[in-house]
Amino acid sequence: MDSECFKVEREGHIVWLVLNRPEKRNTMTMEFFQGLSVLFQDIDEDPEARVVVIKAEGKSFSAGLDLQEGATLIQGGTADAREKLRKKILELQDSVTAIERCRKPVIAAIHGHCIGGGIDLSSACDIRIAAEDAIFSIRETKMAMVADLGTLQRLPTIIGQGWFRELALTGRDFSAEEALRMGFVTRVCRDREDLYAEARKLADEIAANSPLAVQGAKDTILYSRDNGIAAGLQYVAQKNTSLLPCEDLMEAFQAFMEKRPPRFKGK
Repeated sequence: MDSECFKVEREGHIVWLVLNRPEKRNTMTMEFFQGLSVLFQDIDEDPEARVVVIKAEGKSFSAGLDLQEGATLIQGGTADAREKLRKKILELQDSVTAIERCRKPVIAAIHGHCIGGGIDLSSACDIRIAAEDAIFSIRETKMAMVADLGTLQRLPTIIGQGWFRELALTGRDFSAEEALRMGFVTRVCRDREDLYAEARKLADEIAANSPLAVQGAKDTILYSRDNGIAAGLQYVAQKNTSLLPCEDLMEAFQAFMEKRPPRFKGK
């Protein structure tokens, strides 16, 4: 599904989702959020897709919400207008949550500015890596807003409360090196060429594993985060009861005996 906001490129089992409004610094419109939800539903249902990499055209990964379009959402002070706004916020939240809901792991490959909604989006991904020129900001407090699309809920589970509260309350910029130290990104690359090469390497490594096991691990990670250790242990016991044995497990054993890489089919 290519559109004004996105391009989709396929490379074997890897789906490259390209943010494609470079002239607007990949700011997020209502069309962007609608497309994001549809794309990740399609990817989730695609048996050939095993990993998603999100990258961006232009100078910025994303400068966040398109403020000109966003301003149209907050016009009117009546009760029904405010209720309409509440429902729209929930709708936009669900579009970002579609990334997390997708069973396929998602890698964000970030360069340039990643601001506001860009943090919402990347926080919903499973892995984040960045180029040295990446600049991050939870910018909403500087705009007299409260971040409402997932950053305040997801980011503290990634980097911890200390760093998170400083960044959320000050709204200050932080660099790729800072993001690496606090654990928001796992790797910093020299430039965009190296960034995308590293993203491809990570995606290839994930795609070479059993898709059943990878998707089961992502599901269990999210469930355990939201429900706690005891519930997570119960959940993974049920998960493996339903998953094992499977053809991929038999293939793993056979490949080990034959001293060759396994060829997983997701069955």
